[in-house]
Amino acid sequence: MVDTALVDWSRLQFALTAGYHWIFVPLTLGLAIIMASMETIYVVKGDEFWKKAAKFWMKLFAINFAVGIATGIILEFEFGTNWSNYSWFVGDIFGAPLAIEGIFAFFMEATFFAVMFFGWNKVSRRVHLTATWLTGIGAALSALWILVANSWMQHPVGMEFNPDTVRHEMVDFWALVLNPVAISKFFHSVFSGWMTGAIFVIGISSWYLLKKRETRFALASIRVAAVVGIIGTIAVMGSGDSSGIHVAEYQPMKLAAAEGLEDGGEGAPFSIVPGVEIPNMLSILATHDVNGYVPGINNLLDGYITPEGDTIPSAEEKIARGKTAINAFREYRTLKATDSVAALEARMVLEENMDYFGYGYIDSRDELVPPVTLVYWAFRVMVGLGSFLLLLMFVVLWAERRKRIANMKWLLWVALLSIPLVYFAGQAGWIVAEVGRQPWTIEGLLPVKAAVSSVSVQAVMTTFFIFVAVFTLFLAIELRIMIKAIKKGPEIESTK
Repeated sequence: MVDTALVDWSRLQFALTAGYHWIFVPLTLGLAIIMASMETIYVVKGDEFWKKAAKFWMKLFAINFAVGIATGIILEFEFGTNWSNYSWFVGDIFGAPLAIEGIFAFFMEATFFAVMFFGWNKVSRRVHLTATWLTGIGAALSALWILVANSWMQHPVGMEFNPDTVRHEMVDFWALVLNPVAISKFFHSVFSGWMTGAIFVIGISSWYLLKKRETRFALASIRVAAVVGIIGTIAVMGSGDSSGIHVAEYQPMKLAAAEGLEDGGEGAPFSIVPGVEIPNMLSILATHDVNGYVPGINNLLDGYITPEGDTIPSAEEKIARGKTAINAFREYRTLKATDSVAALEARMVLEENMDYFGYGYIDSRDELVPPVTLVYWAFRVMVGLGSFLLLLMFVVLWAERRKRIANMKWLLWVALLSIPLVYFAGQAGWIVAEVGRQPWTIEGLLPVKAAVSSVSVQAVMTTFFIFVAVFTLFLAIELRIMIKAIKKGPEIESTK
């Protein structure tokens, strides 16, 4: 029996590390495109103003980049320290994209970062611009391989279980890479980074306007950031639509939890808030059919028949077949050295029920329902804040183009105070994605309680509080350095 306290503390530690890491990643992705756009304008126009503007945002990018690396490295180590059963069970698959991310994407990003940051006046303008863009591309590729690994956990493909090694082994690498969940999640995450970077730049630039300093720089930064942010946010909504389709197909319980949908059916409504619904909208979002069938929590637990006539088994049936698979696996391991015929029969039973293997570790149907209230409201925080921030960027861009924004103090304050909101939106999105798939580490294949390491609760608790202290220190140092750099400013007001 797995200690529930060990599972909870291991979850909490990983959530802490991932949450801190995602503070830095989206800003890295967003600032990369903004500073590269500014440097492109500099190379095309030859105006030194744009070079100095790009260098200022590049400085903040570098600070954020450095701290993001530290949290990311710790995150990957935790798979070995806290989730060793998971790493053993699927390391052959999960390790591949992580290795590619470290060997290829990260080193590409780091190499061109060095040229970008230290190469001013040492290489040609075009070479430096290429390095800047490749730094941003490297950051996106780094995110790609991490998201390929994460998406495989949401929708496992391209592998087969080997009962002799007790491991899932990769049989189709490109199935992982071209996983539809990975593609939509990649674009959703990268473009959300554009939104984060845009709101950050707009907010800081608004502060300069409130202080009546660096006016030209602030207005130019707002213009570039707003365009990047609007494009990114609209793209987020588009990729979110495809993500909704994939969640409905591969993780229907997550969708039901995000909507608080107890009983589904055809023409399912979309809940804006409890008691306020849009008829048929959930069916449209989940199936692109106004009368599409969307199962609710009770349907998924009790079993149902799809409109196509397929029978989806109940939770109890899945659990029973999962236990059958586990028992058959144990029989195969016991008999393979003494009775090859019986071992072969056991292996056939295992293969027939392998799709439900993970359910064999589930004790009751209640475990299959994620925290509905948390997932439901996290989804609305994400969508609500995203919509508000999109509107804000449109208003800011309009005001800048009309040359009114410098005198609209209320708008400048809203923009400045909206910087934390974009982070709340991003974190809420990850709550929906990760909490919404509980109890699974790998959807339908391996529950969290079967994935943890055999370590003491005290060890996990100790490292958790150490990480709290260290990560908070990292964040405090980053904020102090950033605030100092922002207060100093780009010092380019005199540049015409």
